Amino acid sequence: MQLFRNNRMWGTHDLKSSYDVVIIGAGVHGLATAYYLGKLFGVRKIALLEKGYLGYGASGRNTAILRSNYRTPEGIKFYNAALKLYEGLSSELNWNLLFTQCGHLTLGHTDTAVTGLRVRAEMNQLLGVNSRIIFPAEIQELVPHLDCSDRPRYPVMAALYHPPGGIIRHDAVVWGLARACDRMGIEIHPKTEVTDIQVSRRRAEQVITNRGQISADVIINATAGWASTIAKMAGVAMPIVSHPLQACVTEPLKPFLDTVIVSASLHVYVNQTGRGELVIGSEIDPYQSYSMKGTLPTLEQMASSSVQLFPQLHNIRVLRQWAGICDMTPDFAPIIGLCDELENFYIDVGWGTYGFKAAPAAGRYLAELVATGNTSAIIAPFSPDRFRRGRLVGEKAAAAVSH
Repeated sequence: MQLFRNNRMWGTHDLKSSYDVVIIGAGVHGLATAYYLGKLFGVRKIALLEKGYLGYGASGRNTAILRSNYRTPEGIKFYNAALKLYEGLSSELNWNLLFTQCGHLTLGHTDTAVTGLRVRAEMNQLLGVNSRIIFPAEIQELVPHLDCSDRPRYPVMAALYHPPGGIIRHDAVVWGLARACDRMGIEIHPKTEVTDIQVSRRRAEQVITNRGQISADVIINATAGWASTIAKMAGVAMPIVSHPLQACVTEPLKPFLDTVIVSASLHVYVNQTGRGELVIGSEIDPYQSYSMKGTLPTLEQMASSSVQLFPQLHNIRVLRQWAGICDMTPDFAPIIGLCDELENFYIDVGWGTYGFKAAPAAGRYLAELVATGNTSAIIAPFSPDRFRRGRLVGEKAAAAVSH
């Protein structure tokens, strides 16, 4: 027991009265921001506040798909930067994140869908991202068990093939970043809920929690589905609505699927884990809510859509179902930067259904902004003032399916 205590991955701490930086939300975005602040800029007096356990929110409630085959130049550059950071993160953290670049296929079932995939492929290629259109014969070679016949209601006509895409172990990412932060002296405070933020003279001065009051030079909101709630405490209005996103996991099967499969027309995506389970995800629920419970109608939709793609799955059993909370912006693109209203209140929010794949780049470049005041060209298009300036990014075409 003593050996276990001495080798804990991160320690427990009393909450101090002040820090240089307080990060609200200790998911992958909060952890990545703290990690890069400490590693690259020497900022170590940081408190990460998490109202639940580590990975309680979207970081532990996602399908852990990584890709950079987006639609807009801004999105492609940003997500490709994140993917490149993920590729080296296991070595950097000295912690196996179980990242498998098994390839990513977005299926097109209609002429309109295929046209959209062509546009994405061309934009990807222009910006150096490995994506191309492939057709049923090659799709069948990559995924022999996928029904590429003309029998389904929505036959597969083509696909956007993105070889660098893949899946990662989401809890390994959380644990690896938390371990690295702890080793730099950065404090992680689970079960610490923020109840209010006190503002004075255009500065967020105090963070009120269930464990006490904290002052900080910089406060960062990285709370995903609860982003608008936390921002409202500081008097900041956010153009965000929160929707549940559901997924499920099946019983283990013998390995047969080593590529991520996505169908926007069927609103479903499927991949197989190293343990043989199928991870199946859906589109966001059509109503706004903070519920994290699964529902039968969504489970039925995920099951029926999966069977259209893989008819042989008709009799497999579902082991568990869950929901996460997604913070959706009007243009389906994130909001990263210093908010207009306050001088020291930074935000890393609005990630919708695609925040996990973005975490390293968001954390890296937000840390640079906080430490140096420099806004990198990678995150500049996602600044909070783009809505006021009418410079929306418009990423829905590549983010309409929740993965």
